[in-house]
Amino acid sequence: MSLKFSVGDLTIHRIIEQETTFLPALDMFPGLAPDALAEHRTWMKQAGALDDSDTLILAFQSYIVKTPHHTILIDSCIGNDKPRPNRPNWNMKTDDTYMRGLAAAGFSVGDIDYVMCTHLHVDHVGWNTRLENGRWVPTFPNARYVFDKTEFDYWTETNGKTEVPPFRDSVLPVVEAGKSEIVRNDFAIGDHARILPTPGHTPGHAAFTFGRGKDDAVFSGDLMHSPIQTLFPELSPKFDVDQAQAAKTRRSFLERYCGTDTLCCTAHFPSPSAGRIKRKGNGFVCEMA
Repeated sequence: MSLKFSVGDLTIHRIIEQETTFLPALDMFPGLAPDALAEHRTWMKQAGALDDSDTLILAFQSYIVKTPHHTILIDSCIGNDKPRPNRPNWNMKTDDTYMRGLAAAGFSVGDIDYVMCTHLHVDHVGWNTRLENGRWVPTFPNARYVFDKTEFDYWTETNGKTEVPPFRDSVLPVVEAGKSEIVRNDFAIGDHARILPTPGHTPGHAAFTFGRGKDDAVFSGDLMHSPIQTLFPELSPKFDVDQAQAAKTRRSFLERYCGTDTLCCTAHFPSPSAGRIKRKGNGFVCEMA
């Protein structure tokens, strides 16, 4: 299983917190017809994306990108000590899997210069903070945390109406500590990291592209959850805030990178999770690295 990739002058590490069954495919994707699932069941299982009961297998992970100038963590996963009663595998977790993965890749929490969040869902912000003496504090003490402004404003408004626990325990403490950067679509870090708006899953969902002068790698976040969505870009999960917009964004993204050398690093595809986009019929495939 590959946990490290090199492309251009970048080194990319995967930090896996969980890789496990999630939801039945027909539940996750309301638009997926049973006969379509049956037709593609074999290759989905061969890809490690589907189990024998037609339940999707997803990875929950962070990526660390080492550029010539910075060490950047993308999406901070699930986290420990967080009350998540709707997800038993995530609720009040206390294991050391994530921190062991970080150490195995050769990093400490103090090594991270930026934490970049594709969006602010529960499984992408969890390790933004850790519990210390009963308080939530930034896990990565030397990092600036990057949040898209549209995304941050959306969750600020939502949390103002009904409390959103992941926003309260994993985002706001970072802001209150003065560690956040609320950014717009022109955001970049030097000549190596840029934001790519990819709305639909959430209003301010963003991918991040890396490379000097070109996109050597792109981190797609929840633009796609499962390989079947490359074959059928119109297939949106029930979690997408705007399913039609997400489908349009997904196809545009896949067209953009189809046939290029850009390494597409997905948030949730099963290991090795990263590959290159190729055309297949009216859809695409991500040929794994």
